[in-house]
Amino acid sequence: MAEKSCSNTSCGRSSCEGCPSAQQPQSFLEELNVYSEIKHVIGVVSGKGGVGKSMVTASLANLLAARGYRVGIMDADITGPSIPRMYGLTGMAGADEEGMYPVLAENDVKIMSINLLMPDPEAPVIWRGPVLAGVVKQFWKDVIWGELDYLLVDLPPGTGDVPLTVFQSIPVDGIVIVTSPQELVELIVKKAYNMAATMNIPVLGLVENYSYLVCPDCGKEISVFGKSRIDEVSQKMNVPVLGRIPIEPEIAQRADEGAFAQVMSPHLEAALEALRALK
Repeated sequence: MAEKSCSNTSCGRSSCEGCPSAQQPQSFLEELNVYSEIKHVIGVVSGKGGVGKSMVTASLANLLAARGYRVGIMDADITGPSIPRMYGLTGMAGADEEGMYPVLAENDVKIMSINLLMPDPEAPVIWRGPVLAGVVKQFWKDVIWGELDYLLVDLPPGTGDVPLTVFQSIPVDGIVIVTSPQELVELIVKKAYNMAATMNIPVLGLVENYSYLVCPDCGKEISVFGKSRIDEVSQKMNVPVLGRIPIEPEIAQRADEGAFAQVMSPHLEAALEALRALK
């Protein structure tokens, strides 16, 4: 059998047996900005759009900040950014020769989003995958986050270029998968779960949004989108359920008004504890 050539151009071996490049696979991790120190990076993902992933990201950030943690949100949903509007942030993020600076929300959560770098936040972002991936890398390398206990990364839905870039380029400690009570929930969650498993990213748990609606008259819980299957999916995948969030019109109103910093969701306490338990 012919010997396999070593891919390391600085290696003179005809075979890669014993070659350092074979023993130490190439890492795609990008260096963090030298003026930043981040203890934990958490990805918030979903298998499809429209499940309230950004709302869960912001809600977790608010809970952590209220407990005294230093928190940042990287809005990696480049083509559909919503985090700045939820917090009522307008204008451009600052920058100098050292790098870019995240914008502080009302509750001191640090936020970086493409909407904070464009003169017109309503202009569409019509970029191809490699360009989107490059922006996400810049948010890690060029943004001066300072000292953070948690950086929450709000990822676009699906398993495309941007989630792949984040998982390869940033040392993600774990992900939270956001879903909704629909018939295809298991298939949708499995896509996100399997991608994380392929990339060796731990799945911390599942959050079900739009879980039910509380009747304002009688207090009964109404399953608007059908019976929840989150417990069944949780058992099959051996990951915990970290929260069930009801439909709350006033929360959506706070987001539309840019007042989401005031939102404290009691339905995500288990998710909060899962993040606090990270070493």
